[in-house]
Amino acid sequence: MERLIKRNQLNMLVLGLVCMISFCAYLKFANGALETFGLSTASKVIVIDAGHGGFDPGKAGPNGTKEDEINLQIAFKLKDYLEQSGATVIMTRTDDEKLQGENGNTHKRRDMNYRKQVIQSSDADILVSIHQNAFSQPKVKGAQVFYYQDSEQAKLLAGCIQNSIKAYADSENTRKIKSSKDYYILKISQMPGVIVECGFLTNPEEEAKLASDKYQDQIAWAIYVGIIDYFGQLEK
Repeated sequence: MERLIKRNQLNMLVLGLVCMISFCAYLKFANGALETFGLSTASKVIVIDAGHGGFDPGKAGPNGTKEDEINLQIAFKLKDYLEQSGATVIMTRTDDEKLQGENGNTHKRRDMNYRKQVIQSSDADILVSIHQNAFSQPKVKGAQVFYYQDSEQAKLLAGCIQNSIKAYADSENTRKIKSSKDYYILKISQMPGVIVECGFLTNPEEEAKLASDKYQDQIAWAIYVGIIDYFGQLEK
């Protein structure tokens, strides 16, 4: 009996040592992977545009979730990921303060002119504009990435982010990237730029997800990985 107890104790000790060695090996691998992961964004300059804000709340969900607030929260999370990997991040807005003006049109013009100034003076490598979608039919859902149709690099960036969203945040997403010449923020951008519509606030299920800190982090991480993939492909 005593011999059996000692044998069990020895087995537990060996198992513990194996687990410890495995864990140390994992930590070494993980740290190396993270360092490698961030190599493609080191020294890059990225503009993050949190859409709407202030006088313009953007779209709203049936439960009152405001687009401008979600945009800013996701933008900050993305900013953190990028800065941790060595990138320089420029935000077109960092709060929800209103611009001063006489009327809504004046607000809008000044807002867009300010964003244009930030983007065009940034000398950035890419622009990522964060938005939320809406539709008359509440069953419609799914994140989708838009790009300026005359830019092949923007198309590549959009594809990388769309694929990453499916892989890391929204596995059931069937949407494809879409080109457009109509989005002002993309037209005035001299660098490759995309608009990431992170989901539909008019879909109750997706609204609840987008309002949660956990899903916002998943979306931000997915966009970040897509950006990493984009720069990695450019370096090939």
